[in-house]
Order: sequence, then structure tokens, then C-alpha cells
Amino acid sequence: MKLKDNLIAEHNQRSIDLHRSKFEFLKTQIIDFESIISKLIDFQIAIPSWALGNGGTRFGRFPGGGEPRNLEEKIEDVGLIHKLNQSGNAISLHIPWDIPKDYQAIRDLAKEHGLRFDAMNSNTFQDQKGQEESYKYGSLQHVDPAVRKQAIDHNIEVIKHGIELGSKSLTVWLADGSCFPGQLNFRTAFQNTLASLREIYASLPEDWKMFIEYKAYEPNFYSTTVGDWGQSLLYASKLGPKAFTLVDLGHHLPNANIEQIVSLLLMEGKLGGFHFNDSKYGDDDLTAGSIKPYQLFLIFNELIEGMNDRKMNHANDLGWMIDASHNVKDPLEDLLQSVEAIMIAYTQALIVDRAALKEAQLKNDVARAQEILQDSFRTDVRPLVAEARLRAGGALDPIGLFRKLEVRQELIKERGFETVATGL
Repeated sequence: MKLKDNLIAEHNQRSIDLHRSKFEFLKTQIIDFESIISKLIDFQIAIPSWALGNGGTRFGRFPGGGEPRNLEEKIEDVGLIHKLNQSGNAISLHIPWDIPKDYQAIRDLAKEHGLRFDAMNSNTFQDQKGQEESYKYGSLQHVDPAVRKQAIDHNIEVIKHGIELGSKSLTVWLADGSCFPGQLNFRTAFQNTLASLREIYASLPEDWKMFIEYKAYEPNFYSTTVGDWGQSLLYASKLGPKAFTLVDLGHHLPNANIEQIVSLLLMEGKLGGFHFNDSKYGDDDLTAGSIKPYQLFLIFNELIEGMNDRKMNHANDLGWMIDASHNVKDPLEDLLQSVEAIMIAYTQALIVDRAALKEAQLKNDVARAQEILQDSFRTDVRPLVAEARLRAGGALDPIGLFRKLEVRQELIKERGFETVATGL
């Protein structure tokens, strides 16, 4: 389904006066609002192909209907999101769920929807039909060289698919670990994984990056071979300049100070990018900003401080992607909400008075430092985000227009109700 520009323009016209009044008021509080709008227009967040259908739990899955049945329909859905908010111009693919049958046709379809291909994601946490070796006891860490070779070859295959599509990065997430004490030797598992990653790293094109994702637990609950940011940083440091740590906001033990992790990884030049989501208990994969919006703001506060210090480009020097699961909400509405929350947190961090914050820190003025941050966080920057979206050609109210046009109902008519997005 494709949206016509006139539908967006007509929808915007109905609420333009109210938007203008809110925006004009906010302008009086922000000196460099034009610079911020420019940054917001440039800032784009990749949508993962696997988040376009309804997820589930180990107890059940409740389909919503109209889910994308193939890669082409996934691209169409991401194109729809981008058309609405003008902030999601990339799709991240997962292999083998998203293997193109015709590279040129897929590239042309993505271009038609104004999309590019973000990081490619490998899968060694599942056994595929016809697979010779099993990943039941790990993949890149496995004690059997044949299993490790199979996992290595798969990652190299993923890189080749990415080259054909114009991607520039590979994300490696491993389910490798152990469920019980004594099941494996920790050092051997680390060394096997490092040796495997080195073979994959050697296959990277010169202009590519490797993102090494970590996770504290699940599916293995006693040990995880890439269990935290320290282990990921170890791998990335040993591999070389094209290897980086990828931070998933849900992949931490409870109450971890993610903003401090982000700051230190930036300091070391080893922060590669993000998987945005939110959580209450663990890796819940909830809508970004739905549970801990202040934490999301604090993370962006550290990101902007660190990126500015290193003279990095906010839009392009790190990878920005959502990684979520939608059990009870419409997946497209959920993704629109996540993008909005990310853009709001980014904007709030952009308006922090950094000179005043630095002064307060140097004077050990704790209360003043807190007030500076919370003043930015409590500022309603939604009109600024909406103005950037408006200028880029998006909808002032993306979800409102999505519902008014009955997009989900149209997708159900087109694809049917009993559809399951590939990979879920």
C-alpha cells in the first residue's frame, strides 16, 4: 500500500493552525530551533524486517492480520512508515528470513519507497530446515569445528547478500552460552568465538562495520558468551577497527546504567550503534520510551555530549535501529510510536544547555546540574519534532492518519487475515 502526497497534505491542513500556535510558542524558548529542525530531518532510524508482524510469547501468538508475507511486502510496510513520519528511511534485514530472489528488483523496490538497506543480521540461534549441524549447544563457540564452520559460512553468506543490496554493516548476535555450571569451559568458549569472529571479520569489505551485540541472558541463563558490554568490547578491540559494540537497551541486567556504558564506549571509539526498545523486567522488547522515557533521554544526553566532543555526525556515524516485538499492538502503530519517542528524546537532549551543565559540574553544583537536565526533559518538544516532519513531507499526526485511512484494514483486504510475517 502506498500513500499519496495529497492525502498527507489534506490531513495536515486540518490541524495546521493548532500546530502553528504550539510551534510558535516553543520557538520563543529555543534559540537555535532551525539548527535542531535540520538535525531532526537528517536523523533516520532503521526499521527491522522482523518487527513488521505480530510477535508473541512462548505461550501463544495473536495475529493481527495483514502481516507482510515476503520481503517485498516488508519493504512496502517500511516505506509506509517512512512516508508517514519521514524518519525511517532504512530497513534492516535478517538472513535467512529475508533472502532476495532478485537483488536488482529488491533494490529498485526499496528506492521506489525512498529506502536504503541498513545492517544485515545473521541467524545462528535457530536450526533451519535441512541444516546439517545443530546450534543446540552454540554456534561460533561450539566445541565441534564443523558447527563453527557452518556458522562462519552463514555469516559470510549474509555479508555477500548485504554487498548486493548496498548495506555497509553486519550485526552478530549469538545465543551461545550455557544453561548449567560445568557445561562448558568459559575461556574455551570465548577463544572459539573470537577465532570464528576473526574469520568473519576477514570477509568484511573495507567500508563495512561489524556490530557485536551482547545480552545478559536468554536463551542461556547460566552464562552467555557475549554477555555484557565488556565482553563485546573485548571482542571488538581484538578484532580491529571495523568491529564495534552494539547496544540493545533491553540486553542488560536490571538497573544497569546504560547511559554510562554508552559514554565509555563512545570515549573508546567502539560504540557502533543501537537497538532501541524498552523494558520493565528484562529483554521485553517494548515500545521505545513507553516505560523509561527519562532513561532514553539520559542516553541521548550522553550520546550528544560524546558525539559532539568527537565531532561525529549525529545522523550517520552510528547505527540507529529499532528492535521490538509487538504482542498486543498493531506493529506499524507500535513502530510509529517508537520512532516518535526516539525523536523526542533526541530533541530534548539537543536543547540541553551544555555550557551551563559543564559549569555546574565543575562547581560540583549537583542540584543545578539536575535542574538543567530535567528542565530539558520536561520541555514539550513535540511541536518541534512535528515541524521537522512537516517540512520533510510527513504527517503531523502519523498514527492519526494511519487510522483515518484504515491502513490495517486495507492490508488485511490485500493480504488476508491469516498471514504470518516470515521469521516469526
